[in-house]
Amino acid sequence: MSDSKTQVSVQPITLTNAAVRELVKIMQDQQIPGDHGLRVGVKGGGCSGFSYILGFDKPMDDDDIFEVNGIRVLMQKAHAIYLLGMEIDWVEGLNNRGFSFNNPNATDTCGCGTSFSA
Repeated sequence: MSDSKTQVSVQPITLTNAAVRELVKIMQDQQIPGDHGLRVGVKGGGCSGFSYILGFDKPMDDDDIFEVNGIRVLMQKAHAIYLLGMEIDWVEGLNNRGFSFNNPNATDTCGCGTSFSA
C-alpha cells in the first residue's frame, strides 16, 4: 500500500463474486482513483433506524482498511459492531437490481433492505 494506514487482516465483511464483479465494473466505468477504496458503513436514519453507506472514498484517519476479494474496503472503527459478519451481494432480478446486505447483527430490516435496526 502506498499510504501509511495499517491494513487489518481479519475481514469483517464478505463480498460475493457478483458484488465484486459489479464493484470492479463501477470502478472502471466511473474511473475511481487508485487511492480510493470502498467505504462500507452505517448512518442514522432510514425506516428502521440505520442506513448502510456504500461508496468509493479516500481513507480517513479513523478507518480500518481491509482487502476483501481484491477490493480495498474502508470502514470506520466504530461501525464494525454493526457490520461484523455482513455479506454484500449484487442482485439482478425481475423485481430487484442492486446491492443487497445480509447483516446478522440486524434485529429488524425494512422492506427495501437498505436500513436496519440493531
